[in-house]
Amino acid sequence: MIRYPQEYEAKSRSGSGMESKWSSQAGVSPELVCAIPPEFEGPGGGSSPEDFYALALLNCFVATFKVFAAKSRLDYREIEARGVLTVDRDEKGIPWMARFRLAATVSGAADADRMIALLEKTSRSCMILNSVKTEKTFEFGVRP
Repeated sequence: MIRYPQEYEAKSRSGSGMESKWSSQAGVSPELVCAIPPEFEGPGGGSSPEDFYALALLNCFVATFKVFAAKSRLDYREIEARGVLTVDRDEKGIPWMARFRLAATVSGAADADRMIALLEKTSRSCMILNSVKTEKTFEFGVRP
């Protein structure tokens, strides 16, 4: 039984200045090098908050799919997923995470129709996707 509420801790440490990289860590993962991306006049050379946002959306989808597939006893060889995050300005000129396009293809599934239905269910059930106001679009495919 999954128990709620749950808490997840993340931490960061940084020196002064826009050009300096910093480190961030979540859970037991190794520290990640972070940097302001060149698109925001930073040095690049590290993961950005925009990268982490896109990864959170994408990996929540993959994790939710894996759980649903296992509980549905739907076997597959591999899922490949790709997300594209668009940062834009809203009607007031404020920058925000405007759109996220997610494409997922499952290979090695015996029943393509059931797999597509499971992918669609996943897109409606992922906690992080459901928690953001970013516009989301999905494209699903199944290969032999």
